Amino acid sequence: MTLRIILAALMVALLAVPVQAERKRKQDTTSQPANADTQKKRAADDKAYRSALDRIPNQKPADPWGVVR
Repeated sequence: MTLRIILAALMVALLAVPVQAERKRKQDTTSQPANADTQKKRAADDKAYRSALDRIPNQKPADPWGVVR
């Protein structure tokens, strides 16, 4: 009987570990202080990302069956 109780407690503990890890990860990403330097860096990174997207040439849609028709 005590073995069942121990196994049940172990199963509950094993199920709680991933939940706790997920909760900790969410807190880590939201609790970062946003000072002026990090905001400037994020803004510069965002601007560079958008300019890189603008430099990608427009491509015509691919039609793999175009030759067969």
